[in-house]
Amino acid sequence: MTVYKGQSDPRRNPVRMLVVWCPDWPAVAAVAAARGVLTRPAAVFLANRVVACTAVARSRNVRRGMRRREAESRCPDLAVFGVDEARDARLFETVALAVEELVVGLEVVRPGLLAVPVTGAAGYFGGEPQLAEKLVDQVSAAAGVECQVGVAEGLFAATLAARHGALIEPGRAAEFLAPLPITELDQPGAERAELVDLLTRLGLRTLGSFAALGERDVVARFGRTGVLAHRLAKGLSDRPPLRRRPPPELSLSESFDPVLSRVDVAAFLAKKLGARFHATLAGRGLACTRLGIYATTETGEQLGRVWRCAEPLTPQGVADRVRWQFEGWLRAAPGERPTSGVARLRLEPEETVEGRSLQLGLWRGGDPGAGPGEDEELTTERAGRAFVRIQGLLGPEGVVTPLLDGGRDPASRVRLIPWGDPREPATPPDATWPARLPAPSPPTVLDQPLPVQVVDGQGCPIGLTPRKQLTAPPHGFRIAGGPPRPITGWAGPWPITSSRRSTGPPQARLQLLLASSAEDDAAEAVLVLCSGTDNPVWTVEGSYD
Repeated sequence: MTVYKGQSDPRRNPVRMLVVWCPDWPAVAAVAAARGVLTRPAAVFLANRVVACTAVARSRNVRRGMRRREAESRCPDLAVFGVDEARDARLFETVALAVEELVVGLEVVRPGLLAVPVTGAAGYFGGEPQLAEKLVDQVSAAAGVECQVGVAEGLFAATLAARHGALIEPGRAAEFLAPLPITELDQPGAERAELVDLLTRLGLRTLGSFAALGERDVVARFGRTGVLAHRLAKGLSDRPPLRRRPPPELSLSESFDPVLSRVDVAAFLAKKLGARFHATLAGRGLACTRLGIYATTETGEQLGRVWRCAEPLTPQGVADRVRWQFEGWLRAAPGERPTSGVARLRLEPEETVEGRSLQLGLWRGGDPGAGPGEDEELTTERAGRAFVRIQGLLGPEGVVTPLLDGGRDPASRVRLIPWGDPREPATPPDATWPARLPAPSPPTVLDQPLPVQVVDGQGCPIGLTPRKQLTAPPHGFRIAGGPPRPITGWAGPWPITSSRRSTGPPQARLQLLLASSAEDDAAEAVLVLCSGTDNPVWTVEGSYD
């Protein structure tokens, strides 16, 4: 275990935290829930891509972000699981209970990661290294999983220290962070992907290079998100160190009769409680960053857990954490679960920040004061979750989105991309397509081309010459079984020169403007395809609005 030594500056450095990190927790939890063993390679997928995999799977060259097909080709015996946040939270409660036997005041950051203040516990056990060793042994013995421990000032630095198995002495957090890649800023829940991408393109590839920038320059160029990330890169707290203790009236208590003994009922009630809790804080201009969930069972047992959040909680965020915590309480192993149902629940804002001054999306979620576009962001997030669930039922191709790409005809210019896959064009933006249909493309493209007849002024069918020119100007248009319609204008033909059709009959496309019909007073424009010379075949491929 690495130890960085240095001096502490209490005026600038945040509180020292100890973080317990269980690597690959979603995959570990999925295997445990399936009553499997960790010797079999396993991976958790979201939108057909790996989001977590076990160490055995990584030894077979399975990596995060990899497509499922590639992962299974590299590891044919790979066990495949879907994302289940409730499962991860439920099983992580065992780890939290194991840590709680040695230290108090722990806070769950997310399933797989928890933090505790280190000062008091380290003094009791004789030092931070001794405390770290005891926690690793305790988690391994009680929960049966491996973990890593890190200590540093602030949650961000302590989390990275845990991933490196390092104990950072006071005053050395900035030195420890400096050589790490800038991508470390994009932690789960932080939503800094766009900022990290921008910093990378600007040549700032390490946390140290970003921390070296002046604060005025960061504020002017990157705004609030950049300022908070800049503080983290310098080893400081992401928020001002002085916070006020929330007044007691901000807590929310609820009694249940009959008692809560089922997770699905608790999940239903959590949505209402989350909305009320959030509305109470919003009325004071506050947002919650540490949520205490405390319960009393019918037999008087006291349960409690604190959840720490990187960003202020939304109503959905509160509801999710209440649901996850009930998963952990009510579905724990025998001997660890409460002996009766929950009769009373209390939500306590352990820590709050000024919501309006930080502009951290306090009004998201459909509140009357929602800012422009914020409800749309939440709606998009919910839609994305629904799409992923549908993909789990129908497969990756069950939910697709259109992507405008290169091609000669309207049908080939639109590709259907499975939801969650990268929306990258298959051809370069500046690629040229000989004989491409000129703009505008028809808004409506038929799945099955519609057979029609196109004739000249004498009523004779029109075809193509060997040079792919029309044998006569088009004059009349008729759909099989329909009345004839005069053609008032036309453009083309545009020959189809694809090598696949070089041995077949000549083909070309035309745009036809049809006179108004008896049913519709407006003229209609269509895209048609002509094939052949002696016995030409005409079909409608699309229409223009």
